[in-house]
Amino acid sequence: MKAAYWYNNKDIRIKKVPTPKPKRNEMLVKVISCGICGSDIVEWYRLPRAPLVQGHEIGAQVVAVGSSVKKYKPGDRVFIAPKVPCLKCFYCENGHYPQCSEVKERLPGGFAEYILVPEILIENGTYLLPENITYDQSTFIEPLACAVRAQRLAGVKKGQSVLVIGCGMSGLLNVKLALTKGCKVIAADINKTKLEFAVRMGADSAIDAADNIAERLVAENGKKADIVFLCASADSAVEQAWKCVDKGGTVVLFAVPAPEKKVVVPVNDFWMKEITILTSYYCGPPDIIESMKLIEWRNIPVDDLITHRLPLNDIVKGFQLVTDGRESIKVIINPNEH
Repeated sequence: MKAAYWYNNKDIRIKKVPTPKPKRNEMLVKVISCGICGSDIVEWYRLPRAPLVQGHEIGAQVVAVGSSVKKYKPGDRVFIAPKVPCLKCFYCENGHYPQCSEVKERLPGGFAEYILVPEILIENGTYLLPENITYDQSTFIEPLACAVRAQRLAGVKKGQSVLVIGCGMSGLLNVKLALTKGCKVIAADINKTKLEFAVRMGADSAIDAADNIAERLVAENGKKADIVFLCASADSAVEQAWKCVDKGGTVVLFAVPAPEKKVVVPVNDFWMKEITILTSYYCGPPDIIESMKLIEWRNIPVDDLITHRLPLNDIVKGFQLVTDGRESIKVIINPNEH
């Protein structure tokens, strides 16, 4: 079989490797669709483990199961989470599923024709796809689940004003999700194409982030935002986020700058205004289940976010599209199409 080994964003090598065979407690799946996530191109995050096969937004078909696997059978259409919680530790019992450190196994990268799913991911991280969720649509389950978790932590509710800074795929999913909750949604980005996407998705207004977002926000919204979702990692985006949140409001760090970047928080100002700063990393099983329902019931359409579909042999082009960011929103790799 073929697999794409990532060394850095400019060095991705397609290699032929043996197709794995499942042991009694494992499952072999054929990867039909796998999205390129914005985190896949973040080199400071990925380089320590390079070379590796990336890809964690997966829709797959079960090919073979080990003798002890009873939950799934060949032919089943599945979504598989990239990592899972144990569901028993202190963190899991308190709802901090992403912080569980008990489970070490991870999903093998989905930028390959086939992957071998370990037992714990079969038990706690594999979900049958409803008939009306396509493989391409299934690549949105995990990123939408991350947005579901972030908005739940932030307490997003009807009537609030929500500012989304950064209108890549995750930012646009946050736009769509906040709209379903009856919020007034303002989108900001330096990329005019992405702002056009945000307006098509239903955003009430769009602001060029090269301008003074706070001034434009007040002019269009009447006040600053109740909740700011930071979905961009640029220093300027962080600084703008601090200036755009209203008194008693919340800033959600959905994306973060590189570790060497120093972030200055106006803590005295925030103390007096009772500003909350939240971080949201990954998602948990309840978020995945909710995300699947939102896609299945068409509460959140996702096909309009797909800009490119490419075979595995064109994965370098796919990473270039996502890294450049000017022409793409959602880039999907179909490893078994040639």
